[in-house]
Amino acid sequence: MGWAAFIMGASILVSRFMGLIRDKTISYFFGASNQSDLYFAAFVIPDFINYLLAGAYFSITLIPLLADYFDHNEQDGWHFFSTVFTWIGLIISVLTGVAMILAPQLAHIAAPGLQEEDLTRLAWFLRIILPAQICFLLGSCLSAVLYLRKQFTVPALTPLIYNLSIIAGGVLLHGWGIVGFCWGVLAGALLGNLLLPYLAVRWGGGLRLRFSLYHPGLKRFIVLALPLMLGQSIVVLDEQLVRVFGSLAGVGAISWLSYARRIMLVPVGVVAQAAGVASFPFLADLFSKKNFTQFHKTLNEALKSVLTLLIPVSLWMMVVARPTITLIFQQGHFGWQDTEQTALLLQILLAAVFCWGFQQVLGRGFYACQDTLTPAILGTIVMLISLPVYYVLTQHYQAVGVALASAISVALYTAALFLWWLYRFGGESFAGLGEIVVKVAIVSVVACGPATFLATLRIPHWHNHPYLEALYTIAASGLMFSIIFLALAGYFLPALIRPFLRKLGPLGTRFIR
Repeated sequence: MGWAAFIMGASILVSRFMGLIRDKTISYFFGASNQSDLYFAAFVIPDFINYLLAGAYFSITLIPLLADYFDHNEQDGWHFFSTVFTWIGLIISVLTGVAMILAPQLAHIAAPGLQEEDLTRLAWFLRIILPAQICFLLGSCLSAVLYLRKQFTVPALTPLIYNLSIIAGGVLLHGWGIVGFCWGVLAGALLGNLLLPYLAVRWGGGLRLRFSLYHPGLKRFIVLALPLMLGQSIVVLDEQLVRVFGSLAGVGAISWLSYARRIMLVPVGVVAQAAGVASFPFLADLFSKKNFTQFHKTLNEALKSVLTLLIPVSLWMMVVARPTITLIFQQGHFGWQDTEQTALLLQILLAAVFCWGFQQVLGRGFYACQDTLTPAILGTIVMLISLPVYYVLTQHYQAVGVALASAISVALYTAALFLWWLYRFGGESFAGLGEIVVKVAIVSVVACGPATFLATLRIPHWHNHPYLEALYTIAASGLMFSIIFLALAGYFLPALIRPFLRKLGPLGTRFIR
C-alpha cells in the first residue's frame, strides 16, 4: 500500500505542478479578467454532469464488484464490465448532446453574475468542453480494471497527459484567445483519459469488451452507484459552488478563487488523495475477507499518516502564501493586486486542508464497506445547509466570503462523516488520533514562529527582484520550518515521524541518529 501511495502521490505531485503551469499560462495571458473567469466557469456544467453520474467515484464503485465477479468467473466478470461500460457510454452521450443543445440556457446557471455578451461566449466554451465528459467516464471504467490489477502507473499518467494537452492547446492556439485552452481540454481527455487506459487494459492483461445491455450484476452496481449519482456531496460540488457564487463577487473573483483553490489542493492531492486511492483496494479486500481488526488498523494508519503530513504542510503554506502566489502567478496580466487577493483567499482555504485529507481517507473507508449511501446522504445534507451560507457570506464579504463558506462546508462534512462512523463502527479506527492532532499542531505552530519571521523579513535592494525574493523567502522559511519541525517531532513524536524519515534513505537515517 505504501508503494502504491508513493506512485499515486508522485503522479499527483507532478500533475498538480503541471496544473500550476497551466494556470500560470492562463494568468500570464489573461490575468484575473472576464476571459479567465469565462474559462473557469465553463467547467461548472460539464463537471456537474460528471458528478451527476458519479464519474469521480466509478473506480470506487466498480472495484469491489469486479473483484467479486472476476474471482468467481472471469468470463462473467467481463460480461458485467461490458454491460456497465455500454450503459455509461449511452447515458453520458445522450446527456452531453442535450447539454450542448441547451448550452445558452445552462450558461446562465453556471455564472449568473456575468454580462449577456459574456454568457454567449460561455455557451460556446461549454460546447467545446462538454464532450470531454464522455472520455472521462468511460476512462474511469477502464481505470477501475487497472486498479483491480494493482496497475497504478497508467492511471498515474492520465492527469499528466491531460494537463499537458491543455497547456499545448492554449500556447499553440494562443491567437484564438482563451478558447485554445478549451480545445486542449477536449484533446487531453481523449488522449490521456480514454485512449491511454484503453490501451493499458488491452495490453496489460487483456480486454474482452462487447456490446451488452443486461447482466444480473447491473442492479447491484446501480444500487451502489445511485446514492453517489443522486447525492451530490459538498466535496465534489465545492469547486462548482465556488465558481457560481464567485461570479456574484465581481470581475476576477472566479479567477482568484480558482488559482487559490488549485494551490490549496496540491497537498490534498499529493498526500490525502494518494493515500485514499492507494489504501482503498486493500481496505476493500480486508472488508470482503471480514478481517475487521486489520481493516480498522489499516484505516487508522492511513488517517494518522495523512494528518501527520497535512497539518504541518498546510500551516507552513499559510505562512508563505503571498510569496507563493507571487512566484507562480504574478506576471504578465496578473498584477500585485491580484496577488494580494489570491494570497488571502489561499490562507482561508488552507485552514481546512486537514479536513479535506481526513474525509478523503475516511470516505474510502465507507466505500470499502460498500456503503455509498451514507457519504452521499451526509454530503447532500451539508450541501443544502451550505447554500445559504455561501449566499450570505458572498453578499457581505465577496470573494473572501466564498472562501470562508468553502472552508466551513468541508469542515461540516468532515465532522458529519466522523460522528457517523463513530456511531456505527465505534472508535477503533480513530484510536490515538486526537492526541496526535494536538501534538502535531503544537509542534507545527512552534516551527511556524521562526519560519514566519524569515517570511516577513525584507532584504534590502531586493524589491526590484520580486521573483528572486519570493523564491528565497519560500526556500529559507521552508528549510527553517522543516528543521525545527523534524527535530521537535523526532523527539516528541518519534513513532510518527521515523517511518517518513526512513523513506528518505541514508539522510533520514542519519537525522534519526
